[in-house]
Order: sequence, then C-alpha cells, then structure tokens
Amino acid sequence: MSQSEILIKNISAIVSCDPEDRVYRDVDLCIEDNQIKQIAQGIQAPGARVIDGSRKFVYPGMVNTHHHFFQTFVRNLIKVDYVNIGVMDWLDVIYRIFPYVNDEVIYYSSLSAMADLIKHGCTTAFDHQYCNPKPGAEYIDRQMDAAELLGIRYHAGRGANSISQKYGSPIPDAMVETADEFLGDCERLIEKYHDPNPFSMRQIVVAPCQPVNMYESDYIESIRFAREHGVRLHTHLGEGETEIMLARYNRRTLDWCGHIGFLGEDVWFAHGWELLPEEYSVLAQSGSGLAHCPGPAVLGGYPIIDIAAMQRAGMTVGLGCDGSATNDGSSMLDTLRMGYLMQAYFAKTRGGCVTPYQMLKCATVEGAKILGRDDIGSLSEGKAADLFMIDLDALELCGTGHDPMNLLARVGVVGNVWLTMINGKIVWENGRFPGIDEQELSRKGEEVHKRVIRGRFEGLFNA
Repeated sequence: MSQSEILIKNISAIVSCDPEDRVYRDVDLCIEDNQIKQIAQGIQAPGARVIDGSRKFVYPGMVNTHHHFFQTFVRNLIKVDYVNIGVMDWLDVIYRIFPYVNDEVIYYSSLSAMADLIKHGCTTAFDHQYCNPKPGAEYIDRQMDAAELLGIRYHAGRGANSISQKYGSPIPDAMVETADEFLGDCERLIEKYHDPNPFSMRQIVVAPCQPVNMYESDYIESIRFAREHGVRLHTHLGEGETEIMLARYNRRTLDWCGHIGFLGEDVWFAHGWELLPEEYSVLAQSGSGLAHCPGPAVLGGYPIIDIAAMQRAGMTVGLGCDGSATNDGSSMLDTLRMGYLMQAYFAKTRGGCVTPYQMLKCATVEGAKILGRDDIGSLSEGKAADLFMIDLDALELCGTGHDPMNLLARVGVVGNVWLTMINGKIVWENGRFPGIDEQELSRKGEEVHKRVIRGRFEGLFNA
C-alpha cells in the first residue's frame, strides 16, 4: 500500500465536470500519489490517510487562464482606477510604476496572488509576466520559487514589450526588450523549467504582451520560436486596441493575428471585449481559446462578451482573474460568480445564457483545454488529484445542498474553501497552509511593498 495514499470517505457529492457531467453522491474518493485511483462506495485502503468527507462537496481544481501576479502590489489604488478612463490611458499611468518592480516584489506579490487562488479552489494558474525591466531580471525564477513553496501548478507566460514610449506606446524605456533578449530568456526558461509530461507542475508559455506594444516582426519571431520549441502562445486581444491596430495596419486585431499566423490550437487570447460575432468562428475553426476576465470588464465598464454565442460557434472559453491592478483580488470563486451574473444580465436580450454549471466548466475543464492539458480540470480515475472541498455545515449554505452542480456560481460561495489538493498534496486545509508560516510571509511582503513601491508613489497610495 502506498504511503502517499489518501482516502476521502462518505463525500456528500463529487461534481466531476467530466464529459458525462456526472455527479457522484455518497461516495469515497481514493488518491494514490498524484492521481485519482478510484471513485466508488465503500473503498477499503488500509494504511491510507482518511479524511471525513461527510457534509462536503468536492469539485475539480479551478484553472486560472490569465493573471498578472506582479500587479498584486499595485492594487487598491483608487487614484489610478480605470473606471473613468480607457485602457490605453490607464496603461499610460500604471506603467510608470512597473519599472520599480524588483525580484522581492515579484516573489511576494506572486505569493500573495497564489495564496488567494489556492484558498479559493484554484489549483492551476497561468501568469502573464511581462514586467521585465532591463537588464534581464530572472523574475519568473522567483515565481517558480513561490509556486513551489505553496504547491500550486504553474504555467508561466514570459511576456515582453518592444515598442517604447517615443514610438507611441506606454512602455518606459527600462522595460523595452528586443526580440533576441526576449526569446533568449524564453529559451533559458524552457530549458530550466518546461515539463510537457502528464501531471507537469510547471510549464513555459511564449507570451508577447500586446499587439500595440510590440513590433509585428517580433510577434512573427515569437510564433516561429514557440512552435520550434513546442510551447504555447498567448497575448492580449480585443481590449481597446482595435482602433490603433486599424490605423497602424489597416486590420482589426484578430485579422492581424491571422495574417501573421498567431492563431491555432496552441494559442489563446485574453479578454476579447471587442470581438465581433463573425470573428467567433475564426477562433473556433483555428482552435484558438479565449480567457474571459470578468473583473476588469465590469470595473472598466467594457462590453460583456457573449459566452453562449461563442460556445455555439465552437469556441473554447476559460476564466481568468486578470491582474490585481484591474481586479484587486485573485479569487477564482469570485470570478466564477461575477462571470455568471454578467452572462445572466443579458440572457433574455441575447437569446440564451450559460448556466452556473457551464460557467464552472469554463473555470475547470475548459480552462485546462486552453492550457493544453487533458490531465486536469475534471475528476475521474487516472486524472490528476487536483480538487477542492467546501463544507456544507457553514450556516450560510443551509438549504443549498440539493444542487451541487450550480451551487458555486448561482449562490455565490466566495469565501475560503475547506480544503485544496494539488497533485495529490493537501496545500490548504481548514484555514491554514500546512507547514507554512503565513503571517511571517505576509509581514515580509508588506515590508517589501512599503519600501519598494508605496514609498516611491506615496501620493497614489493615499486616498
């Protein structure tokens, strides 16, 4: 019998998010090493650690498909809120802070975001790390350190910007990189960290930041490089840049992406507020995915994407928190709830709405598909043991347990989950990170924030 076996007994319900949308009632779940071994009633596993699952619901670990961890240290800034300004104007202000980010900020801001994700049921996170002041700081290495400490499954997007302010972008000179600098570091990271195997805990994505802030030739080089190295591609699209792209290239952004070859099953985009209905089929036919980030769309008052229409067209849509400068939190449960309510708002006028359960699948199995993973995102035998549990004995959930499939998004379970397991390891349980002094990490992170960021931009941090 494996010494790393865990048996969760008498679970009230398991929402699998599998192809059959199965919900298991009153069952046991056996985990061996990093995989789900068995789901059945009356499992016997002598020597296993036993967890009482009675009055608990189990869900697949959620998959966050777009974030900017470093922005966790530039959040809660009402003076730099983009509620009343456009994305491009907001970027022009916020980028003045980014050159001061250093490796300490990266480490502790990433820990803060990852902790928030884990506490709220996220087990796999993609981060778009485009803040790379020269000389080439090894920031993703510090994020890998943070991910290893907390135990989260981490896909790192190495981003870059190559057009400076003097040529019409908001990018300070200190953050501008050449294609050689960018792709050279991508190659280093792939060699050091990228694991394409099943149950991989870390992967690298080539992720040029944004079409308006990077030369077309650099995007083309990124495509060539990523496909030669067998890694995925990601960028922002359709979040306010369309007019600039039309003026610069006489093409809408998606058309420009297709023209240069930045489409395919190895590609996904963030946001897509400006996508037109006729463009949904382009994404669907190419196999390109979309990370929907409800938080910044609501905060900025931008168009709410029509997920139901996108899915009817055959698109794959996942969910992302986005960076805390435009969300202020890193909770996938909150993102799930907000995303569902946004879709429900337009249900009658747009001819259909995604259900709360369908939104959960966007946050789990669809997000896994976007990241190119078939080993996570759902719960069945042989899949990775990535899951979270909620406690039905919480008084606020009284009267909701009859429908575990729709509960999370419909009712709004947005507090800390009872347990989070990643790759067969319990990383959050009953209010604590096992083996980690959370308060000490928080104190050290607060000191770094005050010294490096808040001290330089005191006016922005005073309401």
